[in-house]
Amino acid sequence: QVQLQESGPGLVKPSQILSLTCTVSGGSITADSYYWSWIRRPPGKDREWSGYIASSGATYYSPSLQSRTSIARDTSKNQFTLKLNSVTPEDTAVYSCASAPRFTRLAGFSEYDSWGQGTQVTVSS
Repeated sequence: QVQLQESGPGLVKPSQILSLTCTVSGGSITADSYYWSWIRRPPGKDREWSGYIASSGATYYSPSLQSRTSIARDTSKNQFTLKLNSVTPEDTAVYSCASAPRFTRLAGFSEYDSWGQGTQVTVSS
């Protein structure tokens, strides 16, 4: 069974970089035809897909976040990371990493098969 665990600072100051790591166990992030995503839920709002890195290493980002987002991976550690630049208080959210088979609808969250527990990130001075 694949397990995911997010880690990173819970408090980030405005204009700084939000950086999170997702550690995967029980499966490889290079496994064929899988996407490894970051999803966030701002307070009082619906979940929002932010981007993914595919098993091939290709990345794809939400158009609304693309200019500020970077997802990368370290295959030796079986981890993938999220960096979000120039954060504002509107980036405050619970951030989760999740996996889904290829062709899963990006916002089809009920179709994702493994989730981390989520980590609260607050942007505040």
